[in-house]
Amino acid sequence: MRNKLLVACRLLLTILCGHSVSSFAAETIHEERSIYRDITVVQTGDRRCLIFNVHRGDRNQTCIDVSTPDKLVFAYTRMSFAGLLLKPDPKTILVAGLGGGSIPTTLTDLFPDAEIDVVEVDQAVVNVAHQFFFFEENPNMKVTVADARVFVKRTGLLGKKYDYIVLDAFGGDYIPEHLLTMEFLEEVKAIMADDGVLVANTFSMSRFYDHESVTYQRVFTEFFNFKMPASGNRIIITQLKPLPPRGALVTEAQRLAPSLEKYDIPLLEYPARLTTRVDWDMSRRVLTDQYAPANLLRDN
Repeated sequence: MRNKLLVACRLLLTILCGHSVSSFAAETIHEERSIYRDITVVQTGDRRCLIFNVHRGDRNQTCIDVSTPDKLVFAYTRMSFAGLLLKPDPKTILVAGLGGGSIPTTLTDLFPDAEIDVVEVDQAVVNVAHQFFFFEENPNMKVTVADARVFVKRTGLLGKKYDYIVLDAFGGDYIPEHLLTMEFLEEVKAIMADDGVLVANTFSMSRFYDHESVTYQRVFTEFFNFKMPASGNRIIITQLKPLPPRGALVTEAQRLAPSLEKYDIPLLEYPARLTTRVDWDMSRRVLTDQYAPANLLRDN
């Protein structure tokens, strides 16, 4: 019985922190309840993970290796930098959703002169990122505590544009439904520069996959679908102008790859995995502010 319990504990740690461990060595180093969620920071060896407990159990938001914090632990986090194949020199960047801060930290390291805005709804998450995940603001990167929908709308009214936008507003095991709708994507589209790129971290295995896909298609016509089937993640990459041919992506990957090696981003692998092939049900209904995931759940 004791051996079975030990095996079960090791399996749980593997699920939570993304790697196997030789002994039961996990330590909870921080716990709190914010106004939005339960927040836990767990460390196993050198791996430290931020966990949000929302609807259906614990889900990692960010994991870092404290011995090599530059390296990006999660595949989907690394995949989000595939947007650089379309926009290799961003000057104005918006990241919606902070987590532990891995994406904005890497972006500011890559582009120290870029103006980076980060919007995060939960002040407690900002505090944890500072305290436990080496996240630091600087004169060119600032965090605004606000709902991403409100921030984007206000930005549009001010006429500000971004040439690189990352939507990474996971709430644990879901994306807030008001950040999935056609109206929201139209508001995002309005703050994109003419040559701007949108990178959205979303799901490859979801009951909303077809609806989400036709919604992005309605707003942007075409997008690159970049999947990580094993993890259930996908990255949507799109822009206002026509998408570049694969040959251009390969050339850009060869040029940029050396600068991304220290973050463990395998950029040379990405062009072959970006596809515009439609693999969703085109007859599905577009998500709108009146017809969002909550309505879908009621319909099924």
